[in-house]
Amino acid sequence: MTGATTTGLRRAMRLPHATAMVVGTIIGASIFVQPSEVTGQVPSIPGALLVWLISGTLTLIGALVCAELASTFERTGGVYLYLREAFGPPVGFLWGWAMFWIMHSGIIAAVAVIFARYTAYFVPLGDHGATIVAVGVILVLSAVNYLGVKQGSTLQTLFTVGKLVAVGLIILLGFTLGSRLPNHFVASTSGEAVTIGGFLSAIAAGLFAFGGWHMVTYNSEETVEPRKTIPRALVIGAAIVTVSYIAMNTVYMYVLPIDVVASSSRVAADAADAVIGFGGGAVMSGIVMFSTFGALTGIILSGPRVYYSMAQDGLLFRWFGDIHPRYRTPHRAIVLQAVWASVLVATGTFRDIFTRVIYTEWLFFGLMTIGLIVLRRRRGLSRGYGMWGYPITPVIFIVSSFAIVANEVAVDPGRRASGLFLVLVGLPVYYLWGRKETGKQR
Repeated sequence: MTGATTTGLRRAMRLPHATAMVVGTIIGASIFVQPSEVTGQVPSIPGALLVWLISGTLTLIGALVCAELASTFERTGGVYLYLREAFGPPVGFLWGWAMFWIMHSGIIAAVAVIFARYTAYFVPLGDHGATIVAVGVILVLSAVNYLGVKQGSTLQTLFTVGKLVAVGLIILLGFTLGSRLPNHFVASTSGEAVTIGGFLSAIAAGLFAFGGWHMVTYNSEETVEPRKTIPRALVIGAAIVTVSYIAMNTVYMYVLPIDVVASSSRVAADAADAVIGFGGGAVMSGIVMFSTFGALTGIILSGPRVYYSMAQDGLLFRWFGDIHPRYRTPHRAIVLQAVWASVLVATGTFRDIFTRVIYTEWLFFGLMTIGLIVLRRRRGLSRGYGMWGYPITPVIFIVSSFAIVANEVAVDPGRRASGLFLVLVGLPVYYLWGRKETGKQR
């Protein structure tokens, strides 16, 4: 039955909306730039495609982990809730802490800035104007989500359909018009060998392009039949994106030499120029704007539901979790997220902070998967879905997650250590304040 839950949130997201959220949140701006990061580390056509296949497979396994956990716990909160249930409030608090101050707000700021930069392709903005556009799009989409989850999820669905049409056209035109080019799949002339560290760094870059697959779990209490809908949305969405990404990267390497793909700062626009000719870059810039706008809709929608859940558990100020009496949304959390993300845009601090800590997301994903194994052994829990390949697939995911994190630390230990420190600062905050607040609610 659709309507308000016992906590006041309104169930309005069905399978099409939830699947659109998975697909639309993942397909943002990264697929139009990250292929250069991947091929820069792995300058081989089969190797680069293997990286994208592995990245998609790991994303799918992670989606299966979240699918089982989402079918076990119907509360809003996603990764925060799963970590809290498996390891206790401190670990859950750290995820929420990193989300608000760094990871999630940083993603919002980064995507908004990318949207503004591509807007500048059509309208001269300058640095100040780009900042205004980036902040403006954050505030506009936050206002849409403030008015109701149905409005936000419907907008997300419409943009996702549009993005998939655009991706389909890129693939179709790339192989048809691109067939007129004299050479295809031109291998690298650099002769550089692929190292294990480079391969892991390439996978990390690929996984960044797949980021956001878990965010649909933040909206469990606003989803109709979440124990069925969310697992299906995760699996369907991850599969659609994986196929799309492999096809798009095949197109890039079909029409451009792999050395050009590796060195390009706007590989999608360069591919469009090669296929369409003059004006192709403008077409691709419009597609990137459309894509980032749609992704931003889902990212802004999902974050406040975690802060709402934390407030319900006493790990944030209770007013953080207030539900609007008319719109049935966590309105204060939406406003505070919009304000902080706008501050990160205006000050430019998100660039440094974000690059320092983004790898920690996969540290939490590894812990979440260990948590799934822990929770499987806990009596009294029932699940509506059991992940495929258990226990082999979660072990593969855990080992891969920690290997990626270890490689990222080895590449830049100073920056990564300072990023981890920013996250761990949340522990004394929890023990000085959060634990006391949790005790008050018991």
